[in-house]
Amino acid sequence: MGISYVEFEDEAGVLRRYRKHVNGRGLVATTAKVDPTAFVDPTAYVDPGAEVQRGAQIGPRAWVDRDAIVAERAVIGVNAHVGRHAVVGRNAVIGPYATVGTDARVQNGARVPRETAVADGDEYRASTEDLRRLGLAA
Repeated sequence: MGISYVEFEDEAGVLRRYRKHVNGRGLVATTAKVDPTAFVDPTAYVDPGAEVQRGAQIGPRAWVDRDAIVAERAVIGVNAHVGRHAVVGRNAVIGPYATVGTDARVQNGARVPRETAVADGDEYRASTEDLRRLGLAA
């Protein structure tokens, strides 16, 4: 059985090719890098140039936009969107229906609450409680 592809036309009219990820069967652009240990839900998308690292989880109907990075063990919630060139740090959690804007940064271990919007170019910092949860704060 060969690799099957799904093709979509983007907003600029360019045809983009996606393949199903080995862990979860979500759609991953052929130019994206997704670690085999990452989970991509069957209803999720990872766009061209994006990177999803080891142990990360991309939830139902979530979208990782072009050239974004989702670091190790980060969790992207239901219907969440990680914008273009955004970076989600290690062990960070993006809540359901949350949005991380273009060029925004979410620090390692931070938890972005449900339906929160991190503005374009902003940095979302981990709280003391977030760091305590990871054993990184006294």
